[in-house]
Amino acid sequence: MTKNAAMLLILLGGTFMSFVGLMMRLLETTDGLVILFYRSIGLVLIVGTVACLRRRTSPAAFLSSLDRTDALIGVALGIAFITYVFAMLMTSVASTLFLLTTSPFLAAILGWAWIGEKPHSFTWYAMIVALIGVAIMLGDGLKMGRTTGNLIALASALAFAVMLVLARRSKREDVLGGTFCGGVFAGSMGAVMALVLSDGLAISTHDLGITLFMGAFTIGIGIAFVTWGTSYVPAAEVSLLVLIESVLGPVWPWLFLGEAMSHLEIAGGIVVLAAVALLALTSRETAKNDSL
Repeated sequence: MTKNAAMLLILLGGTFMSFVGLMMRLLETTDGLVILFYRSIGLVLIVGTVACLRRRTSPAAFLSSLDRTDALIGVALGIAFITYVFAMLMTSVASTLFLLTTSPFLAAILGWAWIGEKPHSFTWYAMIVALIGVAIMLGDGLKMGRTTGNLIALASALAFAVMLVLARRSKREDVLGGTFCGGVFAGSMGAVMALVLSDGLAISTHDLGITLFMGAFTIGIGIAFVTWGTSYVPAAEVSLLVLIESVLGPVWPWLFLGEAMSHLEIAGGIVVLAAVALLALTSRETAKNDSL
């Protein structure tokens, strides 16, 4: 695959994922556990299929290839999926996605402490800028009664960061096995908790269709495309390309459902996105200089 084709694949995957917020708002149910269970079914089926096609292997061989690393990535990603769903239900789509873009900074800190990857010196300055944006959004959330949802979104960002460090430490070409395990973990947790703590797994036909579609296409294919293209594009450029999810994500609920963003939410989001973009561009230039 050429680099240009891989970049288009990543952009397409990020665009697919940007529709998650809209899909969440179209649901009639607000039971996050039920949403999580049925969404995970679609995700697992699609990611498993893509993994088999990409690796040119059978479903049985793919399942037998899953190991401890896939399981660890799956647990981290499963926690990220769980907190992501509840963040979407408890705060705005924009705040959830903007706060999730702090994952690269959290991953940089974890990677330094855990696997000895020293962050680029600019990371600390970019992180301070990003924290200003986060503070703006948290302050806005406090005024609007969304503090819990915003904190859950930050917890999701931390879980995604753990997954990124685990994936980097594994040095694998893709994390489709870990993503598959993440879907299984999240779906299993959703099912168990729904049966024990709520009214079970009953869902309307309308919501069933949306949750299965969300898991299979907006998340399953989206993640599959991004991970597929990541092998052919430098990490810094991938960080820039996947920002399309956070840019487009708040647009769809506003365009189709009239879910407007507050001025502080927009301001905080722009600050965070700018910090991530600057970090990615700086890392890209450093990588170019190192290769000369």
